[in-house]
Amino acid sequence: MLKITENPPILYPEVSSIRELGGKLWIAHTRSRNEKALAWDLLNQNASYFLPLVGRTIFSGGRRRQSLMPLFSSYVFLIGDDRVRELALATHRVCNVIAVEDQDKLLDELASIERLVRAGMQIDPCPFAVVGQLVRISRGPFRGVVGRIIRRDNVMRLVVGVSMLNQGAEMEVDADILEPME
Repeated sequence: MLKITENPPILYPEVSSIRELGGKLWIAHTRSRNEKALAWDLLNQNASYFLPLVGRTIFSGGRRRQSLMPLFSSYVFLIGDDRVRELALATHRVCNVIAVEDQDKLLDELASIERLVRAGMQIDPCPFAVVGQLVRISRGPFRGVVGRIIRRDNVMRLVVGVSMLNQGAEMEVDADILEPME
């Protein structure tokens, strides 16, 4: 298990937002537990990627350890032209590269996920399609983040999804800072 400081950056090259990187988005479906290794390989090849990592507490050998885990297991987002896709495939860590039809939609979704991850919010993977009202956070540091509302354990949570993966991330949210989108 890697120390926190030994993990790849979540976004390469390091810029303030994924929106600053130009190029086409691709979704690399990696072999099991190869997300970080692929990120390091891409970084060493100077290829752009986004790998959202979230903090987790792991218990092993009777000890409690902090680790960073991929938010979306087996997925790394590639940013660039066909060269980046070919570099990823050449690593032999990728099973498939998924073409993205709606580039703007995926970029908006990933930018929202990036804001939550960079802010250090406690977010959890949400590996199922969410049915609920589409809302936008109207004020505060996450103003403009769009997601769907769910209620779990009598707590209102906002799910920010990545529709191409049919997955997302969820966080607690107060209803008074939400505005309906539909």
